[in-house]
Amino acid sequence: MTTESLKETIKRELPTWLREDPAFRTYVLELTRDEYADRKETGDRFYELLGELRRDREKQERKWEANQAELKLMREEQVRKWEANQAELQRMREEEAQKWEESRADSNRRWDENQEELKRLYNEIMAQAQKFDRGIGALGSRWGLQSEKAFRDALAAILEQSFDVQVVNVTDYDDSGEVFGRPDQIELDVIIKNGLLLICELKSSIDKAGMYIFERKARFYERRHERKANRLIVISPMIDARARKVGERLGIEMYGDSTEVEAV
Repeated sequence: MTTESLKETIKRELPTWLREDPAFRTYVLELTRDEYADRKETGDRFYELLGELRRDREKQERKWEANQAELKLMREEQVRKWEANQAELQRMREEEAQKWEESRADSNRRWDENQEELKRLYNEIMAQAQKFDRGIGALGSRWGLQSEKAFRDALAAILEQSFDVQVVNVTDYDDSGEVFGRPDQIELDVIIKNGLLLICELKSSIDKAGMYIFERKARFYERRHERKANRLIVISPMIDARARKVGERLGIEMYGDSTEVEAV
């Protein structure tokens, strides 16, 4: 039998020999002991490996727990910082809001004070203006009366010197109130030349109502003295536009200067 055929026979029969022949199995185990560990050594080594694995797992768990605890601390620290930042931002917002409200209230207060001061100054100025107007009005009234007479006298002198006429200031009393609606004194300037009668109104200014009054005074004079005027004349440097329309409708001649009066 060759070596190869012997090996093949042993491989084929060895399992049966080891299973059925205890002595042979012991012999083989003793012969191969140095090549592998026995059950006890294998079990000890297994439990040793399990212990190492358990210790490694426990170590990893401790590291994990330590990492988790550190992460928790870090999260808690971040939360505290975030809350602190939010509290600081809220405080700053409230402080800014308070400053803005105080500034707005101060601005409103200064605005109200300025308005009150302006109102006081306005009322004071208006009071002074009214007082001034009253003073000017009173002065103007006195001046108007004096200047009206001076103006009439000057025009009368010009007419007498330039046109060789006689200017007569006529004063009558209207008992029945034909002119003003109640009894009152009536004054008219009358120009007489060569039998002609011209009734004049010599004024520094005349308005629409003044034109109507002049016409009524002239008609009153005609009825009182039973004499028809040849011409009705108004001489004034200031004739209101509406007064001119009235004068044109009533047939009244109007001149802005005595030198414009047509030859008598």
